[in-house]
Amino acid sequence: MRKIVFFVILIIVFSANTTKMDLEKSTTFFVGTYTNGESKGIYQYEIDKNGFLKNNGLKAILENPSFLAKTIDGRNLLAVNEVAKNETGFVTSFAIENDSLIFKSQSKSGGAHPCFLSVNDKNQVIVANYSGGNIGFLQLNSDGELSNLLDVQQHFGKGITSRQEVPHAHSTWFHPANNEIISVDLGTNQLWFSTIDERSKKFVFSVQKTLQMEKAAGPRHLVFHPNKKWIYVLNELNNTISLVQKIPSLYKIISTVSMIPKDYTTYTIGADIHVSSDGEFLYASNRGHNSIAIFKVDNIEGNLELVGFESVKGENPRNFSLTPDNKFLVVANQDSNNIVSFRRDLKIGKLTFVSEIKAPNPVCLLF
Repeated sequence: MRKIVFFVILIIVFSANTTKMDLEKSTTFFVGTYTNGESKGIYQYEIDKNGFLKNNGLKAILENPSFLAKTIDGRNLLAVNEVAKNETGFVTSFAIENDSLIFKSQSKSGGAHPCFLSVNDKNQVIVANYSGGNIGFLQLNSDGELSNLLDVQQHFGKGITSRQEVPHAHSTWFHPANNEIISVDLGTNQLWFSTIDERSKKFVFSVQKTLQMEKAAGPRHLVFHPNKKWIYVLNELNNTISLVQKIPSLYKIISTVSMIPKDYTTYTIGADIHVSSDGEFLYASNRGHNSIAIFKVDNIEGNLELVGFESVKGENPRNFSLTPDNKFLVVANQDSNNIVSFRRDLKIGKLTFVSEIKAPNPVCLLF
């Protein structure tokens, strides 16, 4: 009898350890989509220690959850609903419980077609409304529920291209080193700077209200270098990346580089941008050229040196992400309905294809 009990205990311990090891071998991530095709909302996938991908299925039915973000503590997931119902879209919040998403609340975003949102350590939520040409402000409470819309910052102006006839707020960010908000507007061709007044819960423009980008640049996204001083702005329309720095109290463009090959003349536009956690390499996606551009970051002045390009093995790489350990880069190809993983060479930054998996209209990856 004692032998039987002993073996049962061994089996239980072995099974528990095996489960723990299996969990350690893979990392899960959520996938936001457009739901005008086969997709029904937010899905979960995982990547194992070798870079191979697996589909864990639909986790939330939601219309056009085209961008996702997590709260700093990882307990809640926020999604935009990129729609225009009575001139507004929505933001939806979920509690993350193990591998499940539990609906908590939904609030208006403040403008049509929200396409991006950010959340800070105070659970303040800012959302960029593309067609509305503005950004909205909401607050998330301790139960993961969103407030009603607290304020809207409307942008004004235009650029010189057909896509810049009105404002198009494309992303909005909390600066990691201060309480400033940087909003990227493709339509006005500017970065907009503001803060949130804690008493009134309203946006307040900074002394420097805007930074004008190069003509026809069409700024879309940005990324902060780990040193929190260098900001890299991805310009969608002219396929460039601009290094922006605050010197000493004004934001200025320091340098700009192309993110497509010199001899490439076919139509292409930029999409997403990320920096490795060690600050050594920067990656940006091209839609049309369908590639990831790889740059080495100069650790003295922050300038970018082209390393090369890697095909994304799909079409329209709207969004991509580095895994938390930075060993892999994962790409969402919207028009070819696939997600592709690459192994990163940590020393030289280059990418090597590992695997791909089908996914319906993937447009955002969130680890």
